[in-house]
Amino acid sequence: MMIEVVDLTKSYGPIRALRGISFNVAPGEIVGLLGPNGAGKSTAMKILTGYLQPDDGIVKVDGLDVLTHRREIQARLGYLPENAPLYPEMTVQAYLLMMANLREIPPEEHLLYLSRAVYASGLADRLTQPIGQLSKGFRQRVGLAQAILHQPKLLILDEPTIGLDPTQIVEVRQLIRRLAPQSTILFSSHILSEVEAVCDRVIIIINGQVKADARLDELAATSDAVLVLQAKTDGVEQALKSLAGVTEVEPISVPDGHPAYRVHGAEEDNLCPAIYNLARRENWPVRELRRDVRTLETVFNELATAISNEEIEEEIVEEEMAMEEAQS
Repeated sequence: MMIEVVDLTKSYGPIRALRGISFNVAPGEIVGLLGPNGAGKSTAMKILTGYLQPDDGIVKVDGLDVLTHRREIQARLGYLPENAPLYPEMTVQAYLLMMANLREIPPEEHLLYLSRAVYASGLADRLTQPIGQLSKGFRQRVGLAQAILHQPKLLILDEPTIGLDPTQIVEVRQLIRRLAPQSTILFSSHILSEVEAVCDRVIIIINGQVKADARLDELAATSDAVLVLQAKTDGVEQALKSLAGVTEVEPISVPDGHPAYRVHGAEEDNLCPAIYNLARRENWPVRELRRDVRTLETVFNELATAISNEEIEEEIVEEEMAMEEAQS
């Protein structure tokens, strides 16, 4: 494994940023670390890079423990923090040469390594320009160039498109995709479309806990089906509820105004064949029948809502216990 995290915890005083998270990342994967602001994404990344020490847990990068092999790990990874550490008075070329020296790249290979990074990040026509005169998008490219300069085995990007305009965001996404064959990539974002556009797999962190870890196609999988009829028909809901495996039938709105239903299933089996046979037997005027697909936004909102309900229940229990103690 390129990344191994087991029961990782980290607190800042009374605030528990990470609450025993565990996950693995295999070589060559592009994995998105998704969560709302304050979920613990940046904290996890800083621990992976050796910038922060965890309170407890095991963290390994390329088989090496972060606590005991920090220098070796930092030599193998590239890191772009949320705010890239750039020197505005330096030119792009001078800055990248400085980073090449810090990375201990042999002087005779500077041209080769710089050329690769500059070409990959699209900075060829900005080499002699001071970094302070660059747009936000090009400064972000400079940060990416320094992160990939030494061709790291692992690339960690913290909110790489924050503050960029739509065109620049697309360019950074394409750059990340181009880097995938050479590096394992872990990047954080709270933008759902960002993760869907770039990643094959997502790890969702909410309140310092891993709430989902799966490939995007697995998260989207559902046994639910959507049935749309040409005209209103009596007894549809009751008939659908009688099917084996159906837990709920929910009337929904569709753009053309036709009567429609979302049929929820208890298992991962496809309900469409059973619904089709029922509709054919009952002679329903079927306009559309398809398996429902959940978006990443739907999954994320479901998890966030579940967490909020759990917190409310915990608060109620704590208040009831406090009242009982006060009465006694």
